[in-house]
Amino acid sequence: MFRTRLLARVALAACLSPALPAAHAQSFPAKPITLVVPHSAGGTSDILARTVAAEAAKTLGQTIVIDNKGGANGTIAAKQVASSAPDGYTLLLATASTHGINPSLYSRISYDAVKDFKPVTLLATVPNVLVIGPNVKAANVQELIAYIRSQGDKTNMGSAGAGTPGHLAGEMFKSAAKLQFTHVPYKGGSPAITDLIGGQIDFMFTTIPGVLPHVKAGTLRALAVTSPQRSPAMPDVPTMAESGLPGFQAVSWHGIVAPAGTPDAVVATLNAALGGALAAPAVKQRLMEEGAQASSVNTAAFGTFIQSEIATWAQAVKDSGATAN
Repeated sequence: MFRTRLLARVALAACLSPALPAAHAQSFPAKPITLVVPHSAGGTSDILARTVAAEAAKTLGQTIVIDNKGGANGTIAAKQVASSAPDGYTLLLATASTHGINPSLYSRISYDAVKDFKPVTLLATVPNVLVIGPNVKAANVQELIAYIRSQGDKTNMGSAGAGTPGHLAGEMFKSAAKLQFTHVPYKGGSPAITDLIGGQIDFMFTTIPGVLPHVKAGTLRALAVTSPQRSPAMPDVPTMAESGLPGFQAVSWHGIVAPAGTPDAVVATLNAALGGALAAPAVKQRLMEEGAQASSVNTAAFGTFIQSEIATWAQAVKDSGATAN
């Protein structure tokens, strides 16, 4: 009798086990979701995450809680999510740093940008903009190139820090135009912009929101954006490619990834909610104000995108000689 009951229980468990992931997916989400952002509050990444999360939460029927976890170029946040349960309740705002630059920048890294994560969706791309200070008399990129060549390595390029997208965009510029100049890394974009306005440095590549007010005020001049197309936030500013450097592209981006092993059905639910959020007119407008362009790339295509970004930034890191450990 005991053996019969035991066999019955085993058979029942075998029947129910395959259904558990499906049942989990059908009930997902049953509690709030945490989105870990690898930057402090108030910046472009944080604003983008909060804007999209608030809209997606309406579809999901659960709050998406933003957890700002800055430091170490995003490696702390990425490691936290990579080590989390693969159930869809802990997500990472992946960036060009966490899933593009870091695999080459760090000789020892605490996560695998490809193997430790499951791509959900690319949210938006954010071009960098090449801006010059008042000391540089150049009306376009070609005039800036001529100016740098006339000055040699006396020209100073600022950045938000070694290994940041702005720094590496500058290294791409140096390589593409065959230039020599001195890189001056700062601890963040704001002090670099302040010194650019003050004339302590000559030019820099940075994200649009931080410099747009200064460009409008005339204290800085925007020469080109680093995206394939012009930015809606700066429609009169040409691309680097239009400015005589064909193929030049150095785009920052933000996307959502989950821990590896997250069920496909959960990823599909997240995709639908995030896609709907990106299509909302208010979200599109807010992203445009941050110089970001909403994307429609998701799952498999996003995974391919990440691998291509790792390869692209690897060359820039190699050319720059930058390392983080």
